[in-house]
Amino acid sequence: MILSQKIFLITPPFTQLNTPYPATAYLKGFLNSINIASGQADLGIEVILSIFSKSGLKHLFGLESRTDKTDNALRIFSLQKEYIQTIDIAIEFLQGKCPNFAYQIAARQFLPEASRFKNVEDLHWAFGTLGLQDKAKYIATLYLEDIADYIKECIDEHFGFSRYAERLGRCAHSFDELYEALHQKPTYIDEILFEQLDKHLHLQKPDLVCISVPFPGNLYSAFRAAQYIKQQHASIQIAMGGGFANTELRSLSDVRVFEFFDFITLDDGEAPLVHIVEYLEAKRPIDLLKRTFVLIDQKVQYINNSLDPDYKQNKLGTPYYADLPLNRYISAVEIINPMHKLWSDGRWNKLTMAHGCYWGKCTFCDISLDYIQRYEPLTAGYLCDQVERIIAETNERSFHFVDEAAPPSLMKAFALEIIKREIRISWWTNIRFEKSFTEDLCYLLKCSGCIAVSGGLEVASDRLLSLIEKGVSVEGVTTVAHNFSKAGILVHAYLMYGFPSQSTQETIDSLEVVRQLFGAGIVQSGFWHQFALTTHSPVGIHPEKFYIKRKSEILGSFANNDLDYIDERGTAPEKFSNGLKVSLFNYMQSSGFDIPLQKWFDFKIPSTSIERNYIQQIIEKNEMPLLNANQKVYWLGNMLSGKEFTKSKKGNSWEMIEITTHNVQEKISFTINQNQGTWLLKTLQRIQLDGQSNTTLQNIKEDYEKHHFEEEFDLFWYNKVIKYLKGKGLIAV
Repeated sequence: MILSQKIFLITPPFTQLNTPYPATAYLKGFLNSINIASGQADLGIEVILSIFSKSGLKHLFGLESRTDKTDNALRIFSLQKEYIQTIDIAIEFLQGKCPNFAYQIAARQFLPEASRFKNVEDLHWAFGTLGLQDKAKYIATLYLEDIADYIKECIDEHFGFSRYAERLGRCAHSFDELYEALHQKPTYIDEILFEQLDKHLHLQKPDLVCISVPFPGNLYSAFRAAQYIKQQHASIQIAMGGGFANTELRSLSDVRVFEFFDFITLDDGEAPLVHIVEYLEAKRPIDLLKRTFVLIDQKVQYINNSLDPDYKQNKLGTPYYADLPLNRYISAVEIINPMHKLWSDGRWNKLTMAHGCYWGKCTFCDISLDYIQRYEPLTAGYLCDQVERIIAETNERSFHFVDEAAPPSLMKAFALEIIKREIRISWWTNIRFEKSFTEDLCYLLKCSGCIAVSGGLEVASDRLLSLIEKGVSVEGVTTVAHNFSKAGILVHAYLMYGFPSQSTQETIDSLEVVRQLFGAGIVQSGFWHQFALTTHSPVGIHPEKFYIKRKSEILGSFANNDLDYIDERGTAPEKFSNGLKVSLFNYMQSSGFDIPLQKWFDFKIPSTSIERNYIQQIIEKNEMPLLNANQKVYWLGNMLSGKEFTKSKKGNSWEMIEITTHNVQEKISFTINQNQGTWLLKTLQRIQLDGQSNTTLQNIKEDYEKHHFEEEFDLFWYNKVIKYLKGKGLIAV
């Protein structure tokens, strides 16, 4: 079927400054694969760059603003000349275009400073290991945040770099407040949005505009953009999709929403979008749309009568980033932590290893929804094909796999394929801290370019982890985090407080576990978030099983995901928020470990029941892993050579062999008796990862036993030579 509609894909302000949000790139890659013409734009970065420019700040400081400015706003206003003269250089520096300005910026005599710098103390200590460029990025980021504070106070109270008017989108069971805001005079930010949007509309001349709304902080701008299109380009049809619609708008009934949008789709957008295009071309009746809300006879109707299946993951094409302004994104350093800054520093091509979650049991999660429930992994070969295409299109070799939880088996296969193809990339992803991540697997992932992982420790309590059905324990998380950190892979932990029935004691014990994890150096970054009850989670569906009561069973006419509830057994979580976050902020900067937990709170807390060396005891457990005969064995190192010699001592002599190889840091050399050593050298050469080896541990054992060595294989495999090689390139996975 030939479809001629021209589609324009939009991400509205604001998501990230450092890299495109991937939804439009995914859709455009799919549309390319089925020959439907489309364009895409990240209006967030375009609006930011328009505001934070010399002309933008001249306009900003010339706007009518509040007369009762705070001292901070007055300082910024009085320094407007300095801001106007330095803004273009600061932005270009954060775009990587003038790195030599790091010297002037880091000296703190170049950029004006306001309240964001009040708590900046010893930057030499903080960036002694990260370096001059990161120090300058951090200072330039604070400088931008000062300007953002001025905008928020004096020009537009809703402004935020990654969350614009987020309050209007959060818990918006009624459309009333947002609808009222949309009928107010457009804000300064709105006017810039309209200006950027209009340029694209005149260039693209689309028949259909698709607006992706991933977060509540994009919602207001999405409606403003749709409103402008309806007013200025009435013939254009408009559709909304994305994470916000998928979770919040599943029971939508407010007809006023369709003053702005013609279609609102749920879950994977590819098939619904094709159906909409077919409908607009009179090739499909409206009652055969797929997962789409429309307005018919002044009533909101949900149409999902199509029998056409969704597209398989390997039929979606490769995400297409090349037509986005990749060299204009801003690398910011918001916090002095090497793992945490991955979210805001540097550009990452975003890909997905698998649709959905292979675990799909966590009771706080929206596991009943398609984006988690339907698990469909790609193959390692297909993923590597995508990686190679994106590198060719963007000349960027950094990848963030945005899975709910990347499957360990697929991560292993992907890492092996990356190494076989000799592709050099940096990548990171989200995981579950499960026992599959052995020392050897973590080492393999490191060799393939994995630099970091993030995963949910959540409540750091075995009782609550069981109630959540997380499938992990504190001990298991500790072991896995240690394996990753030992391999040189950074670890970020998602942390939760206020889960139903969580007591004060359990909250404090969780903090103590977190303190010890950071103190041991096996977790480098974290984030506490307060538990939120959602409609589509097991807790929301069956609250009685978790000792809570929903305050209302009545659904609103607009957004319905976050729910109010009464916890019958737990404690009020809000009071812990500041103490948990301040302590974690210190731990992420490798400080505050010796401060008593009580000092973080302004109310009395119980003493922790966790032993002071609990985490260290877990790390020091020296359990010998059981041999797994089916594990594949690989030598990931470089070429090996052997040199035979005779060792003599006190009239006795032994025939020995010295085996030598090299890695990028050092010469690797060890000696072993000649018979075993000659066999080991040949074995390592045979199992070198070159795309051909498929040797199992059982194969190696059988071959070893053919030579009738005196030492049994199991003892040989755990001797000091093999242990030495395990850290140099020998793995069993």
